[in-house]
Amino acid sequence: MKDFKAIAEAYQKVDFNLRQAALATVVKVRGSSYRSPGARMLITDDGRWVGSISGGCLEGDALRKARQVMASKRPLTVTYDTREESNQNLGIGLGCNGVIDVLIEPLEAGTATIEQLHAYAQTPTPLALATIFNGLDVGEKMLLTEAGKTEISFSNPMLNARVLPELQHVFTTRKSHAQQYVVQGIEHEVFIELIQPTVSVIIFGGGFDARPVSNLAKSLGWNVSVTDECVAHIAPIFFPTADKLSLCQREFIDRDFNISPYTACILMSHNYEYDRDVLKRLLKSTTPYIGILGPRKRFNKMLAEFEAEGLALASTDFERIHSPIGLDIGAEAPDEIALAIISEIQAKFTNREGGFLKNQSGPIHQRQPGSDQVFKQVYR
Repeated sequence: MKDFKAIAEAYQKVDFNLRQAALATVVKVRGSSYRSPGARMLITDDGRWVGSISGGCLEGDALRKARQVMASKRPLTVTYDTREESNQNLGIGLGCNGVIDVLIEPLEAGTATIEQLHAYAQTPTPLALATIFNGLDVGEKMLLTEAGKTEISFSNPMLNARVLPELQHVFTTRKSHAQQYVVQGIEHEVFIELIQPTVSVIIFGGGFDARPVSNLAKSLGWNVSVTDECVAHIAPIFFPTADKLSLCQREFIDRDFNISPYTACILMSHNYEYDRDVLKRLLKSTTPYIGILGPRKRFNKMLAEFEAEGLALASTDFERIHSPIGLDIGAEAPDEIALAIISEIQAKFTNREGGFLKNQSGPIHQRQPGSDQVFKQVYR
């Protein structure tokens, strides 16, 4: 989502009276790749780009292909084979051991694709997007909201009908992937993509150790709010990158904040009663992550008080409450603790355990089914 924002902002600054532009999107990966499907890059004809589709190894060739697309005004899908024995035509030894399809689309002023990207970056709910990258009508899109409303359709009604169930299903699987469809004897390859809202973080407590948490969260492109009951703690000079600073009494949290399934809540006020009362209100919300700074016995004390009041926590509540907060990385200083907290939130929203990658027996990224087969096509 950070790429979406950066690309949308860069697009709005392009003077199309002087410049041409194109959008490159990773739509299919078989094997290993530095970036996953959905990675995007905005390219202008002066050789500049925003975003990335690889670790820097494919961007140069994508720039050359983008210039062809800008000249022809027609989208193009390029296939890169980055296996060590297959990529010498690129002039470098990549050794990523994967085959990557990249869709490059021409852009003009008012291009719907970028306007959609800008809208995606602002959406509070997930969307499902289908993009044709091989076959007829390459570049056409179909967009479905979580509520089931089709916002954009393909020009082929039969393909719409075939793709719709897959778009509906991606809200459940939460896995973007490429899919093949044969309609009236013509094969289409379609990228089925889940567009998720930007993660929002609410930090309850504006102490000095909240500042690196705010800065680090913002560096990831997340929306950041900081709130406290003491006005001296939330001066703009302390949180220059935060999107919202709020002087909010604990009893008005429900009123002043929109807490959704894409909101992470961090309690770090160092005020036991404040954190306890805020936690009680957050339990009624849909937030999937509640992190509480401090030792486990502090949370245990809250539990004991809740039990005395007749408030019982469900098993799902214990799954979303993290106390002590953060991943176990040996953090001691405020900056290190901030890293542990933000890393835990990232792991939570991507459904990962947060362990060492070297200890994983399988691939570190989601792979397309059947992606480990040997491919004959090298480059086109």
